[in-house]
Amino acid sequence: MTEQSEPDRKPESDPEPSRHPSRWTAAAPWIAVAIAIAVIAADQLTKLWAEQSLELGVRTRLLGDLLGLQLVYNPGAAFSLGTGSTWVFTILAGVGVVVAAWFVWRTRSRAWAICLGLLLGGAITHFLDRLLRKPAFGQGHVVDFIAYAHWFIGNVADIAIVVGAVLAVLLVVRGVPLRPASDAGPANDAGPANDAGPADNPGHEASDRF
Repeated sequence: MTEQSEPDRKPESDPEPSRHPSRWTAAAPWIAVAIAIAVIAADQLTKLWAEQSLELGVRTRLLGDLLGLQLVYNPGAAFSLGTGSTWVFTILAGVGVVVAAWFVWRTRSRAWAICLGLLLGGAITHFLDRLLRKPAFGQGHVVDFIAYAHWFIGNVADIAIVVGAVLAVLLVVRGVPLRPASDAGPANDAGPANDAGPADNPGHEASDRF
């Protein structure tokens, strides 16, 4: 009986393969950087188009009063808040770039790479506008041209930041970590984490469901 049952036994050294090994990658920071570059290019090119094609302050309707095009130069934040404190938003944009870049360097998650790439690209292009655009260095006015009803006027960078922020909230709620729990250093790949069970990597199950 013993000899007949031995062939049916599964080798103890053959672990169950990870269900979703593609959730982690050492290339995640570079994915985020590529997305950030795409956001910067799209934002700056559309702003250039808006300045060359739209008349300042004149609204062009696209979807009635819900959506239109209207070129404005915004010294403040969304909803034209803080128009007299442009330098404050320059500092905040710079801080946002540093914080987003730090998280980009840390992440090994593909989902977080997309989210952080959007946030980093939006922060960088806003920071560049504040630094380099008129009327003065560090006090530049941001080009806005996408008019949402009569609420506010924004740009492509604003869209990227809002989408990135929403994704960040969803990832946090779902418990998706920036990197595998067993990944001790920035240079390590996520391979060891794929072999770890739920006890070794508390975020593994949550990340598999994203």
